[in-house]
Amino acid sequence: MTELLVADALIEQAMKETGIDTFDNDTYREGLDVFIASFNEGIEKGWMNEGGTGRAKNDTQHYLRGRLKVSQYLRENPDLLDRPIEKPVFVMGVPRTGTTLMSNLLAADPARRSPLTWEIDDPVPPVSSKDMLINDPRAQGRLAQEKAMLEANPEMGKYYRGSAIYPNECVFFMAHDFKTLMIESKGKLPLYKDFIFSCDMTSAYEYHKKFLQVLQHHAGGVWNVKKPSHALWLETIFKIYPDARVIWTHRDPFTATGSLCSIISLSHMAHMGKIDTEWLKEDYVWQAAEHANRIMDFRDKFGEDKIIDVHYADLVEDPVGETKKLYAKLGDEWTAQAEAGIQKWVDDNPQNKFGKHEYKLAQYGITKEELEPLFERYLSRYDVAREG
Repeated sequence: MTELLVADALIEQAMKETGIDTFDNDTYREGLDVFIASFNEGIEKGWMNEGGTGRAKNDTQHYLRGRLKVSQYLRENPDLLDRPIEKPVFVMGVPRTGTTLMSNLLAADPARRSPLTWEIDDPVPPVSSKDMLINDPRAQGRLAQEKAMLEANPEMGKYYRGSAIYPNECVFFMAHDFKTLMIESKGKLPLYKDFIFSCDMTSAYEYHKKFLQVLQHHAGGVWNVKKPSHALWLETIFKIYPDARVIWTHRDPFTATGSLCSIISLSHMAHMGKIDTEWLKEDYVWQAAEHANRIMDFRDKFGEDKIIDVHYADLVEDPVGETKKLYAKLGDEWTAQAEAGIQKWVDDNPQNKFGKHEYKLAQYGITKEELEPLFERYLSRYDVAREG
């Protein structure tokens, strides 16, 4: 049988590899222990394959190494914890509804700041200036790897409009606290699913803030961060970031659900060697609806004006114009530099640049009739363009 994961051994190895033996605190341990128990259950039940177990082990050590490095950097630079994260912008919504597009458009404004893919993976030391966000050897090295990967496997470009020097999701550094929905996608993990949808996320967002404080040491700006599942913990976000501004991207939920299942199926193949369509239907259909429901619950409790609505169909039709309208709602200045940067990004990244991501609900045994009652509340409340 595939060897089980052992938390203490993974921690010890991460400490050995980094030469750092102290974390900032132990909040990461709760989620780590649940993940290990859940993944080991999958191994014992034959859900996970050997290759997937190796990936999970490597990912876990990567998150632990990242936490250790960030912890050490903050011990060496404690004044960073006193530097505020002012009026950050959070992009969120039901998964696969244009959050990546929205995030990339915002990041194209040189006055703004987003955590980039390469620096999320390798945050310490942070860049010495904004110019180095692209020119740092770590960034250039990742761009070369990315080019080679796309040349070897052009199909990957269909699934995610990303780049080493584009913004990436907060899931990849909130994983340092082992409280992130991304971890739940590493195969069939019912124990971790129950945990992540019910746990207190305060420590994860406290670490989220520390991570940004490290990245902004020499290269600050108005932060834009993105992950769909920010939708699940809005009260916690406003507790840690009282002046946060939140954007909700809207898209046909039936299309979004099919796309979500397609993306998660790739993780199933990587970790289990097969696609568990029954689990996709049971878990991810519910997850998609839960994202919308929790946002609406928050609005019912705290009011409509704490969240700004952006519709994917409008954003695709006129990305520059819709982003300009968004700036007015955010209360941010629309400059010539912002418009030029955003227009350049649009010109460089036409829709379906790497081909079209094709998927159908029927691939996962799902029908629109089954989804309609789950999204009735959402569709009756918001005028969302339907896609077929």
